[in-house]
Amino acid sequence: MTSKAKAKSMILEAVHETAVDLHRLGFIDKRKMRKFDALGLAPIPEYDSVKIRALRKQFQLSQAVLACVLNTSLSTVRKWEIGEKHPSGPSLKLLNLLERKGLEAVL
Repeated sequence: MTSKAKAKSMILEAVHETAVDLHRLGFIDKRKMRKFDALGLAPIPEYDSVKIRALRKQFQLSQAVLACVLNTSLSTVRKWEIGEKHPSGPSLKLLNLLERKGLEAVL
């Protein structure tokens, strides 16, 4: 349960703050709190081929190492970088985490 997440709007931020307080007081369980956290979080941005390549070069990783870090195949990373495919699901979240928090957060 994170109260530091950036909310989509002021209304959602207020609702989330109230939910955090209710959780702290024991009126909302962990499962409901996770739902409130998910509702209030900003969406994960899309990653195109240029952005993925720039991110990989920023951390000085080869395609093979990036694939290992993201638990995906080398061919998938190659296809992302040439624009044949686009990351989704867990890979998209891991790319966003890598960009925001750095390599240590993903390892």
